[in-house]
Amino acid sequence: MFESVDKIVEAHKGLEHEVYLDLENSSPLPKKVVEAMVPYFSEKAYGNPTITHKLGWMAYEEIQKTSAQIAHYIGADSVEEVNFTPGEVEANNLALLGTVLANRRRGNKVLISEIAPLSIVFPSKMLEKLGFTVEKIPVDREGFLSLDALRDAADQDTILVSAMLANNEIGTIEPIKAAVTTVKEKNPDVLFHADASDAYGRIPLDVNVLGVDLLTLSSYKILGPRGVGALYTREGVQVERLLEGQIGTQKLWPGVENTPLIVGFREASNIAFQNFTQNTLRMRTLRDQLINGVLEEIPDTILNGPRGDKRAPDNVNISFLYCEGESLTIELSLTGVYVSSGSACTRAILQPSHVLTGIGRKAEEVHGSLLMKITCYHTDEDLKYVLKVLPNAVQRLRSMSAVQGGSKPNV
Repeated sequence: MFESVDKIVEAHKGLEHEVYLDLENSSPLPKKVVEAMVPYFSEKAYGNPTITHKLGWMAYEEIQKTSAQIAHYIGADSVEEVNFTPGEVEANNLALLGTVLANRRRGNKVLISEIAPLSIVFPSKMLEKLGFTVEKIPVDREGFLSLDALRDAADQDTILVSAMLANNEIGTIEPIKAAVTTVKEKNPDVLFHADASDAYGRIPLDVNVLGVDLLTLSSYKILGPRGVGALYTREGVQVERLLEGQIGTQKLWPGVENTPLIVGFREASNIAFQNFTQNTLRMRTLRDQLINGVLEEIPDTILNGPRGDKRAPDNVNISFLYCEGESLTIELSLTGVYVSSGSACTRAILQPSHVLTGIGRKAEEVHGSLLMKITCYHTDEDLKYVLKVLPNAVQRLRSMSAVQGGSKPNV
């Protein structure tokens, strides 16, 4: 196995340029984030934040500072409303399972979006096994939640509604404020959870303006370290812990807090928000440059998701007809361009992206899709290089395909 990996890496030698666009799955850390974290591994604040000695107090202070900073960035009223978790997957599980279990006397129904992330879809299946009813709210062809269907589904038996603020695959920015109003008009006691992992640091975000009761945040999605995320829980909302053990400073997640990663999350947040307008404008400009370049230069391509201000500024998802997405990621990797195909979360189980099928894409359109994400650190030269090598990679694979042409794209 290691020998085969060595051969793959060897095949990438002598690359003219490298462009990393696989921010959906992982991210390189800016130097400032790494430098902010390093001292907390061995020089300062490496104690357990619940212990009453110098190093424990220092760790506690750093965690509180990060909670306060994140609370400020999302418009939360208190640092106590921010709970750190090992990542957005754990935060989503906690939001869904913990909230429903803690409030099960209120009803038996949960509503989720048809294009919810798998960290909501799979826990929903667990709730069904426990006897709860889970209903999926449909979306239109650009991924926007149907408010009419949501209104029809919400009732006095509904405990929780969960939807993404910005979809991780197709970038659709959902009308969360309107969705919250819609369900609370039907039942004021319904709790609303929004996954903002792909919105935090990229679109304006205020929990009180949106009216949400719970909100998921991710560190690595804003170029912070992997292994840490957060769940905002509005004061008074009951959430049941999913794990039991030593309780630290985080009331909803047991164990010793990872201070270095939490500090890294704070630094990445600071970088994102200190130049928020400039950063997001830069991402939108590069995003549109890539989208327009691909659609103009390569025939038989389909943009998945909306255009303009209703799309996350970093998101590019395009289907290439008569190409297999995984083959295209390999072909591009050999040129130094790193992307993912379809939903990276589903590759291991060989299923098509439920998000793309949820907006009506055909199987061949789903399997030929590429997901690329932009950061403010990408350059014009990076995008020019991508637009130079991508058409050649697509043409090479299409020339090897047994079938080309056929029915009109399902746009």
